[in-house]
Amino acid sequence: MITKVYKRDGAVVSFDQNKIVQAVYKAAAEVGRYDLNLARKISDRVAEIIEHHFPDAISTVEDIQDVVERVLIEKGYDKIAKAYIVYREKRREMRDRKESQEIETVPYKIIWRVLVWNLDHACETISKLNGHIKKGTFPKLVKEAEEVYEQEISDLISALERKLGKIRLLSICGPSSSGKTTTTERLARELNKRGKFSFVKLNIDNYFCSPKHYLYDDQGDYDCEGPYALDLPLINRHLANLMAGREIKVPRYNFKVGIREKETDNLRLKPGQILLIDSHFGIYDKLTESVPESEKYKIYLETFCQLKDKDNRFVRWTDIRLLRRMIRDAQFRSYNPTMTVGHWHYVRRGEIKNIIPYISRADYILNTSLPYELPILKYYLFKFLPKIIQKYKKEPSRQDAYLRAQRVYSLLKQVNIWRDVSVVPKQSILKEFIG
Repeated sequence: MITKVYKRDGAVVSFDQNKIVQAVYKAAAEVGRYDLNLARKISDRVAEIIEHHFPDAISTVEDIQDVVERVLIEKGYDKIAKAYIVYREKRREMRDRKESQEIETVPYKIIWRVLVWNLDHACETISKLNGHIKKGTFPKLVKEAEEVYEQEISDLISALERKLGKIRLLSICGPSSSGKTTTTERLARELNKRGKFSFVKLNIDNYFCSPKHYLYDDQGDYDCEGPYALDLPLINRHLANLMAGREIKVPRYNFKVGIREKETDNLRLKPGQILLIDSHFGIYDKLTESVPESEKYKIYLETFCQLKDKDNRFVRWTDIRLLRRMIRDAQFRSYNPTMTVGHWHYVRRGEIKNIIPYISRADYILNTSLPYELPILKYYLFKFLPKIIQKYKKEPSRQDAYLRAQRVYSLLKQVNIWRDVSVVPKQSILKEFIG
């Protein structure tokens, strides 16, 4: 039996055959074949070959991946093999570009602009944010922050107007809970109102596969945070048909029960109309590969929060989004806050692999953080966090969730609570999460 394997950096680690299963399954899912048994059979054959050819030696990750390709081709799974080969090549390119990519994925001009605004409005630290609550100026801060988002939307519309007649697909993307839904709806409404654009929205969430196709971990949780959780072949067939002026039947996905329903909705693009989609993976190549690159316009959203805690450390963008999603999942997806925290490692892995590395390909980057939101997020969530911490503290395999819950609990303990949520405007991006 294989027990050890060499990583690319020379380190020797334990061999985990389940990683082969996952890699093959994801490659198969990309071409529309959701077959876990097939992935297991391929992994068994790979392990058998490795054991035969390296009986007294430790094989490398590259050796194993070469064998995976060979087995897929020998077994006649050419499409899956191609998807696997493309994935390997992209991962290699990402490793080669890692240092420069770290710079490319940080939009410093936007971050600087956010920080300067916070300094000008005395809300660059949690202490000063609390000061607005104590002095009664918090509603004024809310109003001024919302005006910034309104101006962001206006600037984005101006940029889109310069592309009039060139784009056929407008893609709004970004990591989880960055505000894609609200921004998509606002853009569609404002642009349609101006009469220069006519947008039709396609909800990519309706193309999620059934959970029975997902990979489960030993805790019973499943990974639905990668592009392979979407029916990519169907999405691209529908996109190609829409671009050709043909009608499609859009599926309906029921998040309450986790299934794609039988009912569908007819959709067709009229001449001159632009398709509008929002998805975590809007910049991910394979999501819209059936549409020519020259006909796309890609907008990237992120919560570029520039707020320091009592230890002079910036609040993590991912923590803002985690808190938002904890509320949204409980409100709209029958997913309690404890489950959201426990599932977040999948969210982060999907973001780091399939979303954040592509930020440099965006045509426009939009900040969706609100400097006032922590006091309101605390109102909804603070009472749940001690129980979440206690639950995951007792589970050695879920220490990531325990540490994450501890971190956001420590963050919110520094924040003064704000209970009057009526100060949040109806059109605010925050309403996407608090309802």
